[in-house]
Amino acid sequence: MAHIVWDWNGTLFDDLDAVVDATNEIFVSYGLPMVDLAGFQAVYTRPIWACYERLLGRELEQGEWERLDAAFHDSYHRLMERCRLAADARHAIDALSDAGHTQSLLSMWHHDRLTVAVRRYGIGEIFRRVDGLRPEEAGGSKAEFMVRHLTRLGVDPSEVVAIGDSVDDAVAARHAGARAILYAGGMQGRAELDRFGVPVVERLTEVSAYI
Repeated sequence: MAHIVWDWNGTLFDDLDAVVDATNEIFVSYGLPMVDLAGFQAVYTRPIWACYERLLGRELEQGEWERLDAAFHDSYHRLMERCRLAADARHAIDALSDAGHTQSLLSMWHHDRLTVAVRRYGIGEIFRRVDGLRPEEAGGSKAEFMVRHLTRLGVDPSEVVAIGDSVDDAVAARHAGARAILYAGGMQGRAELDRFGVPVVERLTEVSAYI
């Protein structure tokens, strides 16, 4: 049986509107035009500071990333209260569990908030491990975090399938020796995901067909 590593933001947690609105809020003082979901998906990439550089059309200055990141999370943590799990997230999780697959969660969101959220939505007991970004860690590519996550779980990467909504999730899986399935209902548009050459699904409940 495969072990499933889920992504959180934009995958299990449907927070796209909050992310877009928080991003618009932090760039108001820059005089940038507001972006809608399609506009955000067109520039989205990881690490996030590269996304911000795309929006600004220039490299970030010294200390600018830290200020923008802090401001984003101030806005996001307020706006996320209106968000919920993706419509078919619980059904997809339960179906995989019923099929005998073990599951865990790896996110680049703050670890303390992530653990609270999974308990709040009643899915914490399903995951063998939940890992988010610790205070001493800098966000960036998910690749090394995936390696560490699988090492701590003690699972064989060849038996792992990572499910996420961005190319970075697939890059992280490949780096760790795992497979990936990408979800087109999240941060990046379908065309960008299709270029990576792994299965892409429109609904989370479709992932079972590829495992």
